[in-house]
Amino acid sequence: MSDYVSVRHVGRSFQSRGAIVTALKDINLDIRQGEFVVLVGPSGCGKSTLLRSIAGLDVGFSGDILIGGDRVVRPNRSRGLVFQEARLLPWLTAGRNIAFGMKASEREKRERVRELLDLVGLVGFEDAYPHQLSGGMAQRVAIARALAPRPSILLMDEPFGALDAFTRIKLQDALRDIWRSQNVTTVFVTHDIDESLVLGQKVVVMSARPGRIAEVIDVDLPYPRDRVSDDFARYRNMLLTSFGLH
Repeated sequence: MSDYVSVRHVGRSFQSRGAIVTALKDINLDIRQGEFVVLVGPSGCGKSTLLRSIAGLDVGFSGDILIGGDRVVRPNRSRGLVFQEARLLPWLTAGRNIAFGMKASEREKRERVRELLDLVGLVGFEDAYPHQLSGGMAQRVAIARALAPRPSILLMDEPFGALDAFTRIKLQDALRDIWRSQNVTTVFVTHDIDESLVLGQKVVVMSARPGRIAEVIDVDLPYPRDRVSDDFARYRNMLLTSFGLH
């Protein structure tokens, strides 16, 4: 696989209460096409800022971010986004939320919506409104919506952070299967060490103030990951050590 995302010497500073706060400093990162990369770190380490910069939602950074050889200068439909909250439009059904913003004929939209509902395990819920869906179901719709325009990269900012533990585990497994079937380059932000190891081929450990990449760990474990295996525990200990918690 070739490098698809290239982050070069990226920095980001903000002005807060008259002082300059450095959120990111000299970030360098390569992500291969089709790879699942997890950014993990404590609150305030800049992982969401880095994700928003890759998405083109925050272009006030210094340095360069290239995706497929093109410099990031604005948001683009080739980058699918999923946030911690599903952010569904409450007046639209699940199916219409998925189709919202798609540039296609009505027939193509219907076919794509059916395909995606099947992919995220929500067949039969096309006509349900957001208030009729559980938190986990709403996030499945949000993932489907992000995939609807067939993006080349999927960017996810703590998408399971507000869910209960059981739903979170189910969605981690579902996302793994979706990623493997779609072969979409995925960058996933979390502060949960186990979640990073369940999902990531590569785990990028970030440290705070200013946000830097402290370590990059290649997770050489087969999918699905056995959360109670000795090998999984070995990687967990590596991450805990990296954070100074072990």
